[in-house]
Amino acid sequence: MDDIVVLEWTFSPPEYFEEVITVECESYTFIIDNGKVEARIDPAAYDKEHKMRNKLHDELNDRFMGVQLLAYEPYSLSKASMYLLHANGQRDITIFPDSIVMKISVDTIDTVYKDKDGNIVSDSRRDRIEKKKKLAELVAKHRSKDKTLESILGFYNAAVHDPFNELVHLFDIWEALEKRFIKKKAALTTLAISESEYKKLGNPANNDPFIGRHRGKKVGVSRGATEAELEEARGIARNMIEVYLHYLESQNTP
Repeated sequence: MDDIVVLEWTFSPPEYFEEVITVECESYTFIIDNGKVEARIDPAAYDKEHKMRNKLHDELNDRFMGVQLLAYEPYSLSKASMYLLHANGQRDITIFPDSIVMKISVDTIDTVYKDKDGNIVSDSRRDRIEKKKKLAELVAKHRSKDKTLESILGFYNAAVHDPFNELVHLFDIWEALEKRFIKKKAALTTLAISESEYKKLGNPANNDPFIGRHRGKKVGVSRGATEAELEEARGIARNMIEVYLHYLESQNTP
């Protein structure tokens, strides 16, 4: 076995990706599994790229942000520890300080549907995991290249961490997309977003009786959105990000 550079991260919730994820690149391989990430790197490639540790951390974080679109909960991702694994099994270890974020767990109920012969027709867990993989790949591919995507992912992350202003952050996603395509109609048409979806997201964020951007103008009148109304707004905002990701992918295809 040749010498190899190994970077390790820890994350929570440990089931964020729900199964082992392996990402193979030219000079390194990511393995994401149950609260731990390992990147195995060719030492020559690591020595050549002095900012590679930061680069891989950013790429890994992009994948977490993609999964957060479906998970809709905070995650923690440590800074990487590093060691050089020699051919004889000896390890030269370097430790970097961790960055910890609060963990919040959310239970999910999954369903499996089978036909009369026992064949699986639909498996919600499998479908969700595959979608997480796809979104993680798309975010990792496009976020660093597109300022609008970087912004709307930031707004979505803010909505997850700031529930009191959640509707405001979710509507910021639409405003960033509208700015990207210059006009509202162009954004709706290009991304195939319906007027009704736009209104369902915009009304709670901007209008009474909801506590949104204009809180305090009518004392005693405004109210918080119900969980059902919040779920609907989250779904619409998530869909807007997803269709924008697919738009970027289509623009990137020859």
